Amino acid sequence: MQIDPLQAKARALREGLAAAPVSFLAGGGVSVVASPKSNLCPPGWVGVVSLGDAAVVTAPTGPSAALVRDGLAALPMAAVTDADAVREVLPVAEVLGPATLSYVSPDAFLPAPPGPLAARQLPSDHSALRNLEEAVGEDDAGEAALGEITSPAFVMRVGGRVVAAAGYRSWPGRVAHLSVLTDPAWRGRGFARVAASAAVTHAFAAGLLPQWRARPLASRRVAAALGFRELGAQLSIKLAGCH
Repeated sequence: MQIDPLQAKARALREGLAAAPVSFLAGGGVSVVASPKSNLCPPGWVGVVSLGDAAVVTAPTGPSAALVRDGLAALPMAAVTDADAVREVLPVAEVLGPATLSYVSPDAFLPAPPGPLAARQLPSDHSALRNLEEAVGEDDAGEAALGEITSPAFVMRVGGRVVAAAGYRSWPGRVAHLSVLTDPAWRGRGFARVAASAAVTHAFAAGLLPQWRARPLASRRVAAALGFRELGAQLSIKLAGCH
């Protein structure tokens, strides 16, 4: 069977972030490993990442890994990143996600068309970005994590005020993890697409693989408009009674 090069890159990235020997099974299925230093989830949590017909899972301890392995074995592959389904088989205290994982290759990238809208570049620590985060609220700002980008910020202004911004954080494995944020009052006007297009173009020029992680449907639509393909999903779980 022909291997999808984009999926292969995405899988290699996630295997590296697991910080323990684990791999996506060639024949499909779920691989679970104990990894207290996993970067697939917050410390002490369980991280589940599915890409295609396989998933890798990290748990903070050996006993929790065994518990998760037995629980997830009762679920079909498509349900291992479904929070409601996972709650049926594991003692879940908290969840983050699920979020879709999307990637794009240079030949599939669909940059925003030239027009009157154009993104401008700002330093990642510019005060205008912090003003945008305050305008959108704590939840949206935390989801976008503009404060963590290592690239320049690519912004859209209206009347001198930044109403949308995008950038990326460089991850191990030469990956650019995208951050995109738009003021709610200015959504639906194409600003996010233009700003994100500029950030993706910058990432490709640096030889990086763009990654888009999203929960809201609107964010997923922007990614799709730029040529990103949804290859899988991610879910983080905090188990009840596990410390």
